[in-house]
Amino acid sequence: MTTRNNAQAVPSEYPEPLWAQAKAALLARIKSGEVKPGSRLPPERELCRMLDISRVTLRKALTSLVDEGMLRSAHGRGWYVTHAERADWPNTLESFSETARRMGLVATSHVLRSGVEACTFDEAEWFHIAPGTGVFRLHRVRMLDQVPIAVDQSLFPVDVAAGFDDIDFTTASLYDVMTSRGHRLAQAETTIEARAADADLAAHLAIAAGTPVLEMRQMVRDSAQRPLLSSSIRYAGDRYRLRTSFARTVHSW
Repeated sequence: MTTRNNAQAVPSEYPEPLWAQAKAALLARIKSGEVKPGSRLPPERELCRMLDISRVTLRKALTSLVDEGMLRSAHGRGWYVTHAERADWPNTLESFSETARRMGLVATSHVLRSGVEACTFDEAEWFHIAPGTGVFRLHRVRMLDQVPIAVDQSLFPVDVAAGFDDIDFTTASLYDVMTSRGHRLAQAETTIEARAADADLAAHLAIAAGTPVLEMRQMVRDSAQRPLLSSSIRYAGDRYRLRTSFARTVHSW
């Protein structure tokens, strides 16, 4: 897609609208791997020449691909490929790595912070421990097929995190590690809110500061209701979505 010779112009006599044909042509190149996740598309002027369409038509095709989670727009910098489809939040308690495997994607992480630190008053209350007690902090940029998806800030009691210093969390699944050590992650209290990305978060996710993100806060407990893990995960809004289902209870009066 980097040279005009490899591209085919969209035939104007084809029954589909030109923008839909342009979208299909771009999508085919993305799915074939010709344009890799995280890479930038050629400039709009070049795309117009390659596809022999107007900029208005091209913009409609690009916007449709953004709506489907295939592209993202970086103001003043162009259009970037995300990945084949948006990842879905599961309806069960499932780790990021488990979600990736279910979707046929590869989960990796860039570790930003890892180690034991004194807990704050609020954190002490979460875990029913004394303020200043050591807790293990693990902050990571989570990626799917090398595309940054979220920044995960997790916190654990030190006994739960025993040996975490020896784990390579660039590839290891946190839930797999905890389960292998006998911790049963039974349920999670979860809240989800929309936030604006600050400069630091925006840099990690390669988005513009102020871009809406989805923040998911969780307290994960075992079957005895002991808090095992507290996390705050902020997702790039154009790369992750919440899909769930609701059933209506029929009441008999």
